[in-house]
Amino acid sequence: MFKKSMKTLILVVVIIALSGFTFAYAAANTVNSSYAGDGVGTVSGYNVTNVVYNLNAINPANIDSVSFTLNAAANLVKIRLVSASTTWYNCNTGTAITCTTAGATVAAADTLQVVASSN
Repeated sequence: MFKKSMKTLILVVVIIALSGFTFAYAAANTVNSSYAGDGVGTVSGYNVTNVVYNLNAINPANIDSVSFTLNAAANLVKIRLVSASTTWYNCNTGTAITCTTAGATVAAADTLQVVASSN
């Protein structure tokens, strides 16, 4: 009976010690003030015009790049050419956009999905 009581006591002491360490660690954290809010703003899409698929000069079955114009400047632009693919191609920013599409082929291209953001 004494051994069982001693094991229980040791277990309780260990739990209390661990609780103290956890509290001490959590108490050392500092969090700066921050803002939160709710609001409404207009989200409009971009108009994509003047689309040009720039084919490879040696093998025109490959698409080297895609160029187009946006009606407003964007700070992030990506495109996808194959609807079932997870490959997104990076583009420059602004309104006159060019996206390098290494590995893209005319045969596989079945969409032009443009994702753009002004943020």
